[in-house]
Amino acid sequence: MADTGVVEVLLQRVEKVDDGVDSLDVATSLGVDHQVIVGAVKSLQALGDVISAELRSSKHWELTEEGTEIAEQGSQEARVFSCIPLEGLAQSELMKLPFGKIGFSKAMSNKWIRVDKAHEGGPRIFRTVDSIEDQVREKLLLVQKGNSTQLEEKEKNELKKRKLLSEVTVKSYWITKGNSFSTTITKQETELTPEMIATGSWKEKKFKPYNFEAMGVAPDCGHLHPLMKVRTQFRQIFLEMGFTEMPTNNFIESSFWNFDSLFQPQQHPARDQHDTFFLSDPALAHEFPQDYLERVKKVHSEGGYGSQGYKYDWKIEEAQKNILRTHTTAVSARMLYKLAQQKFTPVKYFSIDRVFRNESLDATHLAEFHQIEGVVADYGLTLGDLMGVLHQFFTKLGLKKWVEVGNSGVFRPEMLLPMGLPEGVSVIAWGLSLERPTMIKYGINNIRELVGHKVNLQMVYDSPICLLDS
Repeated sequence: MADTGVVEVLLQRVEKVDDGVDSLDVATSLGVDHQVIVGAVKSLQALGDVISAELRSSKHWELTEEGTEIAEQGSQEARVFSCIPLEGLAQSELMKLPFGKIGFSKAMSNKWIRVDKAHEGGPRIFRTVDSIEDQVREKLLLVQKGNSTQLEEKEKNELKKRKLLSEVTVKSYWITKGNSFSTTITKQETELTPEMIATGSWKEKKFKPYNFEAMGVAPDCGHLHPLMKVRTQFRQIFLEMGFTEMPTNNFIESSFWNFDSLFQPQQHPARDQHDTFFLSDPALAHEFPQDYLERVKKVHSEGGYGSQGYKYDWKIEEAQKNILRTHTTAVSARMLYKLAQQKFTPVKYFSIDRVFRNESLDATHLAEFHQIEGVVADYGLTLGDLMGVLHQFFTKLGLKKWVEVGNSGVFRPEMLLPMGLPEGVSVIAWGLSLERPTMIKYGINNIRELVGHKVNLQMVYDSPICLLDS
């Protein structure tokens, strides 16, 4: 029966009575599943006060799967009795039957059968009565027909103990006429349109009441910007590889840590104003580890540690200049110097944070970007170790082709030995921008598309080439 037909029949049933009808009784009389009637009730409730439906709970008895089988074929004890001929049956043969064990026990309790254990062929079972009455089946048939009230509670519990009956709770609706009851269903309007107002047709329409208790549409939630998604992925890769994150919460850095400690000469083009942002206030830094500063000065101007240096007049005034850091390698320098002041142990560091360059703005460059950096310090590291770490790193990242992503290398002795690191300790490092792999991953063509995701402008690092195949 179609849903519309069920609704119409339900309304007709309610119309004919004054005190109401039970949804279970309606389902039984129509020969449909109770949930079909429940659906019709819900549909009518959605139309307003057409009907009134009170949810009720009731308990009744139902046959289990095994109980249904017994109602059809008879109890195990009755079937055992039926399969024993007048000349008896070997107990071993009876026990081969699927109902033999339970049926034998129950039939013995009812004194329908006996066992001759002294029989020459082994224990043999004989009938003790000519006929039986299968009361278990008869009781189950009563329940199956809806007449469980004819059984005593003791009888029901015995059948329940044998797992032939189960008591279930059934929820149904007691349905009565509502204030707007009608056997004719008129669809209620859910929206007042301009046409209704213009023509006045709204006066003849029935509108569905507003449900002020209903939950509204969930608002669109915020989501991670592509840069932050890829940053999280990079960070997880580093952590999986056993790296420790470096503190990078200082955007302002002295030229000493940003350039000089990295053995970059003071006349290098990268230190010019057209590449670097210099601060006017405070313009200079004053606190440095003096013994280390002197060793850096010496290796720049005179050489040392197997190097001839740059042979120029190194000036403290240049090293003091405060800048917006141009790379996070300045942080790596600070961490390696700190490492050198204690008993050396191998370390693996990483950082992901913002750096700044005085760039000309175009489709692939902005004045700031995020740099990703990895640093490993240990005895005897070689270029092969660097290639192995990079291969593992970019394999985890999932790059499947040769791409330009960043730069890498081995730190020079002129940088490491003045810090106080032991001879024989090598440091391998690599760096890349966060923006470039993000653009590759999400198929973004230029920086304008990337920043179109409504976050602070970031730049794509036009770094030296590092070709890797993962």
